[in-house]
Parts: sequence; structure tokens; C-alpha cells
Amino acid sequence: MRAHTEGIPTDSTTQTLSSSDMLQSPSAVVLEGTDAVSSPSEQPARSSVAFGPRWVPIGYILADVFFVCLNALVAFCLRFIPHAPAALLDWGSPSFALSLAVNEYVAFLFLYVALILLFCHSQNLYQTLKTRTAWEESLAVARAVFLATLLLSAFIYLSGVKTVSRLVVGYSGVLNLGTLALWRFWKRRMVGRRVTSGAGARNVLIVGAGKIGLALAQYLEGNKHLGYAFKGFLDQNHCGDPRLLGRVEDLAQVARTRFVDEVFITVPSERELVKSVALEARRHRLGVKVVPELYDGLGWNAPLRYVGDFPVMELHWEPIPAFGLFTKRVTDVVLSACGLILLMPLLAALALAIKRGSPGPILYRSTRVGKKGRNFTCYKFRTMVADADALKEELRHRNERNGPFFKITDDPRVTRSGRWMRRYGFDELPQLWNVLRGEMSLVGPRPHPVDDYEQYCLEHLRRLDVTPGITGLWQVTARQDPSFETNMALDLQYIEAWNLWLDFKIMLKTIPAVLRGEGS
Repeated sequence: MRAHTEGIPTDSTTQTLSSSDMLQSPSAVVLEGTDAVSSPSEQPARSSVAFGPRWVPIGYILADVFFVCLNALVAFCLRFIPHAPAALLDWGSPSFALSLAVNEYVAFLFLYVALILLFCHSQNLYQTLKTRTAWEESLAVARAVFLATLLLSAFIYLSGVKTVSRLVVGYSGVLNLGTLALWRFWKRRMVGRRVTSGAGARNVLIVGAGKIGLALAQYLEGNKHLGYAFKGFLDQNHCGDPRLLGRVEDLAQVARTRFVDEVFITVPSERELVKSVALEARRHRLGVKVVPELYDGLGWNAPLRYVGDFPVMELHWEPIPAFGLFTKRVTDVVLSACGLILLMPLLAALALAIKRGSPGPILYRSTRVGKKGRNFTCYKFRTMVADADALKEELRHRNERNGPFFKITDDPRVTRSGRWMRRYGFDELPQLWNVLRGEMSLVGPRPHPVDDYEQYCLEHLRRLDVTPGITGLWQVTARQDPSFETNMALDLQYIEAWNLWLDFKIMLKTIPAVLRGEGS
């Protein structure tokens, strides 16, 4: 694929390019045709790109760093210096430099710059995405600045630093939102004017005057900002189109007379034709792009990515809420670690009660099935006699739950101390260690034992798409319902509707359920 420098295509290779850059409907993904005729060992390394595309994102990064630092200085002056304009003119004075050096502002500024760059990168703001409008780009900037400012505020709060003004952080966030969005808008306007005027445009031929070739030609002519100047078709048939310049065999002559820079092939299924065009183009130092099969529309707007050395077209993909999952994991780690430390006296008392109540180990270790079907050791306080698992099959005929669940109201295996621990959920507290290890989460579907898992139907396996939890939607809404289908429906409802707010509400509802002693 060709990389694009500010709307003008170059001869470099990129990792991903949306096919909507090429066609409005249908669209196309492009691939270097010269690479297609060589073996993997003969292909040039994709890291060998021109300096232009490498310096474009670096230029974006330097611009963001400059504006973030400048905005921090302005915010500091607005907060602490009565005559901010005069101070800005004398920003290199020793007294001003000293005032920055003697506090934590500079350290947190470095952190803020890093967070801004990180979140801008996550929003693809250091790439020229021609399918993204100015409004969409501004929204991406707003998301990046908001998340960076929010995380910076959290770092400042957790660090216990009292000298950093919240107004400075707020001013910086507002200024960054405005400046980072405005300079990108100005950049888009300048680049748009340049490429629309034809400066640096690359002359292209299209091999194949069929449906895809005509759509591609129409799109290129209607979108001059892409930096392509359509010159005509080469085709073995379709002789009625006045833009037809000859047959494929005429490539060399047409390329010279029309000063062609690149060739688009819209008939990729004709393998020999693609090879011959690519070899001829290589001899004449022409770029070649191949529009792949679009599979009756399934490939429209599909990006081309690399899996190792292999280009693949993504026909469908599910977005992953990376930030939400990261926040969920951070919450799990912080709360489970704090819980294990703060509840240590209670854990010791429970361990002593178990040891004195019946012979056997304090902890009950059970192999459970977790996310993606991976087995893990789930820890609980032992609430049954030591050989409870061996007695399970003998009691299975008394099971009161439907489906894979196994539950008996007056289970003879439960010890005296185990009954009140189960009632208030104290037996689940060691699972905070599973949460800390990442095998479980605070909120999620309950992990089932292996023998229950082996009775799953095909649709039940969907509950294993997420990390199991200590508490979940079923526990706070239908804990006493004996139906396994109800449990499964609530688990799937949780998976489909998951967000951080839902986890928070479930944890809040778990507290009164525990205090009421609804466990069994």
C-alpha cells in the first residue's frame, strides 16, 4: 500500500488503509502490485519507508508537545501571576524559571505531555485518516484531552501533592482542547487547498473498465484532495468508453505519453494479467495498486492489515472497549489488594473458626472454568467436610437446581461454621486473591466447576467470553431462582450490556444483599 503524506500519495508502505480512501461505493483497499509478484524473501522490508511519512507523525507529535507546554505556561500565569501578559514576555527570567523548578509542576507537566501523546495515539490522531471529517477529528481530540486530564488529576490526588492547583489543571485542559483541535483544523485547510489545486498530484491509469474500475475513476475525479489525477483506462474489452486509452499491452507507451505515476488494477482475479502489469510497471518505475475482490460488498470499507508478513482484509471486527477493560482491571487490583489488607483480622478469625470446627484444610481449592475456557484454582474458605467432593455424586439425585447447577438446601456436608459463613458470603473472601491474580474480577458471571461446565450447551459457552466474578447480575437480582436458564440469561444480559456503571451498580446492590444474609 502507498502511504500518504498530507493527502499526497507517496511510494511508501503503510500498515493499514481504509478502502473508503479509494471508492465511495464500492470502495477498495490497495496493495503494492510489485510486491505481489515476488517471493516473501525478495520483498523489501516494510520498515524502509520514505522520510516524508516518517516525519509527518513526528511533526504532529512535536506540535502537540509544543502546545501542551505553552498552554501549561499560560495556565500557570493565569493562576499565579496577576499580570500574565507581562510575565509571558519575560518567561525566561530566572525568577520565573525558579518558580517552576521549586514545585511539582514541571514533573506533572512531563506526565501530562506523555498522557496527551498516549491518548492522541490511541485516537489515531498522528495519522492522516482521509475518511475522518474535521468534526470527528475534533471529537477525537476532545476524548484524548479529557482522558489525559482526568488521569492526571487522579495521579495528583493519589500522590497526595497539595501544591498543584486544580485551576491550573483545568485551564490547561481547556486550552489544550482548543489549541490541539484548532491547529489540526488549520492543517486540514492548508493541505486541502494544496492538493485540490493539483500540487503534487500523481497521474494514474486504471486497468479494467468494468464496474469497479468505473466506480474508482468516478471517485478519484470527484475527490481531488486524495492527490490523484485520473488519466484513463486500459482494457481488453469495453471499447465504448471515450476514456479508454488502449489495451494492457500498450501500458509502456501510454505511461510515457500521459506521464503516469501509478497503475490501479481492478481485475485481481486475472492473476497472469496482474503479474504482467506489475512486471511491466517495475521496468518503467511505476507504482502498482491492486483493488482486491470485494465479495459482493462485504469488502467495502474493509481495511487491509498485516498479520506478520501476510496482508489480510478485515471483513468484520468487533471493537474492544480497551479503556473500560483497563479501568475495570485497575479497579479490581486496587480494591482486592485493599480488601485483603484491611480484612486480614477477619480472615484470621474465620480461619481459626474453620480449624476449630472440623478437621481438614482451611481453604477449599476447586478447579473452575474461567475466561475462554481456561481452568484455574478458585479459593474459598472450607464450609463443608473434608471429603465433600467425593460425596457429591451420591447426593446428586437431591439437586434442587435445574441444569448444571448443584445446590441442596440442607446439604449434610456443610459444617456448622460453614452455614453462617455461606449466609453472609464470608466463604468467598479468599477469592480476592483470584481477583488480584487476574483469574477473576469483582463483578462477572460466577465460575462453574469443571463437572458443571461439561454439561454446558453450545450457547452456554458465551458466558466464558468474559472474566468470571465474585458477584454478578444474577446474585443481586435472582439468587434464589433455581433455574439455570435464568442464571444464564442474566449472565448474557450482563455481557451484552456491560459498562463500568453497571459494575458499580452491581457492587452497590451486593452490599445490602450480604448484610441481609441472603447466601445459602
